[in-house]
Amino acid sequence: MNNPALKRRLALCLTPLLLALVLIGILSAQHRVTINRQAVTLRTGPGLTYAKVKHQAKSERVRIIGQRHDWYKLALSDHTVAWAPVWRVNHQTKVANGNALSEATIVIDAGHGGSDVGAEAVTDSTKAKYMEKTYTLKVAKLVAKKLRAKGARVLMTRTADQYVSLKDRPKVAERAKADAFISFHFNSSPNANEGSGVTAYYYHHNGSKQLAKLMSKAFAALPLTNLGTKFGDFYVLRENSQPAILCELGYINSKHDFKKIRSTAYQEQVADRVVAAVNRFCQLRAGK
Repeated sequence: MNNPALKRRLALCLTPLLLALVLIGILSAQHRVTINRQAVTLRTGPGLTYAKVKHQAKSERVRIIGQRHDWYKLALSDHTVAWAPVWRVNHQTKVANGNALSEATIVIDAGHGGSDVGAEAVTDSTKAKYMEKTYTLKVAKLVAKKLRAKGARVLMTRTADQYVSLKDRPKVAERAKADAFISFHFNSSPNANEGSGVTAYYYHHNGSKQLAKLMSKAFAALPLTNLGTKFGDFYVLRENSQPAILCELGYINSKHDFKKIRSTAYQEQVADRVVAAVNRFCQLRAGK
């Protein structure tokens, strides 16, 4: 080709096309990831309850083609589609056998907060150390820490001493399509030192009752009396379509219970029991 003008015109036409092809190649590479079977379980849908993908390769390079509820939609090498949790794909560490939490989204609700102090160990006290809101947050943060250590995606309705309306709390679980919503509280009796013990409440039968029973079973190891499971018409449970329970972890206006409630040893025990119960619940949901 000896026509300089024609060469220039061809170059001008081909340059955008070449740039587009390069850009497509870069974007395609950016949306590919290697999935390790020991770190990520592939499922047929965006959630823990969907079946596992049969014959998952030990290691496979896949393409991310979509996302829903914090789960990636993946195109596998055999042209089939699978799903995996975003947080597992982004942080691929080996998952221990029996750990179902690594695929789970858990919402932790620290009851009360801010101007809503909750029940009190000392009536009309102005000190936070006697207020329910203080200890619900302590337990919530500890549980969240332990769940995250297991690989779970954890969302909290509050992380500080702030007011959160009742209607906003279940919305966190609704938006995230959470596998479990757990609200922490401390009970109070009409007269001081009349009540004692722990209770797990549920409202719906959409897995909530099962979760409450598993939680109550785990609570049997706590040093306070286990009062079992009960139906509870609480807003955060009633207006929640995800599996949801409310745990009363002792009577704050009982000297006997409050001594435990204030202790870090008891808070650690509660957190360990909660994590064990939620893991068992997620195992059952995942068909393990």
